[in-house]
Amino acid sequence: MVVPGPSAVISALAVSGLETGRFTFEGFLSVNKKSRAEHLESLLGERRTMIFYEAPHKLAHTLQDFYAAFGDRKLTIARELTKVHEQIIRTTTREAAEKYADGSLKGEIVLVLEGKKTEEQSEITLSDAVAYAQKLIDGGMRPTEAAKQAAAMAGLKKNDIYKELM
Repeated sequence: MVVPGPSAVISALAVSGLETGRFTFEGFLSVNKKSRAEHLESLLGERRTMIFYEAPHKLAHTLQDFYAAFGDRKLTIARELTKVHEQIIRTTTREAAEKYADGSLKGEIVLVLEGKKTEEQSEITLSDAVAYAQKLIDGGMRPTEAAKQAAAMAGLKKNDIYKELM
């Protein structure tokens, strides 16, 4: 028997302020670095709104990964939905990665991320992509992986970014 009731995925999407016509629910990201990177890489071209669940102790890392993988996109953080301390934070991946790196958000968290816009790739220059890759490297990522992620985000060649890094 199925019992209807509140759904955090749909509730978060409804209050997100993001496109609701088409979306994809991605669940929890893996804690395994390789699986997590592969999952995010598979979503780089995703145009639908993406919805993720996240645990509070992993939120800071996930927000940094979102900014690193997707660049600066609209993001809604829905916390403690349907509860007394419900909080809806409409922000961007960059702002969220900076503001919530301290682990200050607690409770059940749903992340609603804007899908890729068609003009996104043309706005990112080689120097932007290199700076982004350098940020990833500073965060502990290998240069080849950082160049690969930056290339996917910017629509540029990995080798061009890697050459500039070295």
